[in-house]
Amino acid sequence: MSGFARIRARAADRKGGEKVLASLLGPKFDNAKVAAVSDDRILSTMAERVFAAGFVWRVIEQKWPGFEEAFLGFEPKRLLFQPDDFWHELTGDSRIVRNPQKIKSVKENAAFVERVSREHGGFGRFLASWPAGDQVGLMDYLGKHGSRLGGNTGQYFLRWVGWDTFILSADMAAALRDSGLDIAESPSSKRDLARVQEQMNAWKAETGLPYAHLSRILAMSIGENHSAESLRQYMGE
Repeated sequence: MSGFARIRARAADRKGGEKVLASLLGPKFDNAKVAAVSDDRILSTMAERVFAAGFVWRVIEQKWPGFEEAFLGFEPKRLLFQPDDFWHELTGDSRIVRNPQKIKSVKENAAFVERVSREHGGFGRFLASWPAGDQVGLMDYLGKHGSRLGGNTGQYFLRWVGWDTFILSADMAAALRDSGLDIAESPSSKRDLARVQEQMNAWKAETGLPYAHLSRILAMSIGENHSAESLRQYMGE
């Protein structure tokens, strides 16, 4: 494997220099701060990422105040107390995107959040206590125990809630392969994910960079060269 410096230099060259690249890396997340995130904000973030999957993100963002009203502020205990009629009526509620399976996932994830919160004194505390170098293990846990939180949706949930996360996009995977990592084009097997985690841990130790920054640099080093301005718009900056 090559050192990460070569990858960063290529990304900087594609984006117009190191200063521009640095401006595109986003904030540095502190996993310990996730402990203070309330269960209703955890569930809201889960739901937002689930509804955004396969949909136009900005449409979901624009409608989100309606989602908050319709889902009672995403208070897990309050939602779990609602009768079946409440959930059925949501499938015809114009305030939200009326996808029955995704609506059902909110109910299932409310139970998931409530259960983990009860065991750990808060779902945020559970996330904060998970080892930073085992994102793959946390992704697996979310995929197995949550609803519709597998794959990239689980990764985006972690990123949006403030956990330092790499996003295994097509470009990131391509950059890893270009650097010599023996993984599939769309890595999803336990073997491939373990190799990705091992390499990301090695680069974090080498550079001191957060996983989110490593991920973005990798993605910007290869594939279609999106302009800095378009990337800022994508990141909501």
